[in-house]
Amino acid sequence: MAITAEMVKQLREQTGAGMMDSKKALEQFGGDMAKAAAWLKEKGLAAAEKKASREAKEGMIEVYSHMGGRLAVMVEVNCETDFVARMSEFRELAHNLALQIASAAPTYVKKEDVPAEVIAAQTAKFKEDAIAEGKKPEIAERIAAGRMEKFYQDHVLMEQVFVKDDKVKVKDLIAAAIAKCGENIQVRRFVRYQLGEES
Repeated sequence: MAITAEMVKQLREQTGAGMMDSKKALEQFGGDMAKAAAWLKEKGLAAAEKKASREAKEGMIEVYSHMGGRLAVMVEVNCETDFVARMSEFRELAHNLALQIASAAPTYVKKEDVPAEVIAAQTAKFKEDAIAEGKKPEIAERIAAGRMEKFYQDHVLMEQVFVKDDKVKVKDLIAAAIAKCGENIQVRRFVRYQLGEES
């Protein structure tokens, strides 16, 4: 199948990959857009992992206010250079992350931020609940592990499903931005205030 410029353009828009990478992916998969996109995403994630060790000290603090000033979010998103910090894609990512925090109210940025005592307490509670439901201890252990994954999805920003697209996790959204911008991008910290809510 002949790979057209329109196909390459479409794949680039869909994945944020470069022109040559998009063309190579389409050639490799005989013009199959879905397979080429999946391959590019996998490649982008691999690239994102390599970039994760690079220092990110530039960036921006995005401030979002919602519901007539009843809810506000501040999130610090870092990248490696001020050039990327000024890119529209980076600014859009920061805004989307602020929307995510406003909507889904995470408690932690990443799994590693969850204190060991919180993990131990939650795991014990989930195991006790499963035993109270009549499950055997070894089954209760597995149920507790599954419920911990759900806990992470509810409370950890990176593990949450993106509010604008339920097929994408926040960490995948950031990985795609890393692939697009070519730099390490990290969420450093955030704060979420809701009027009348205890801190």
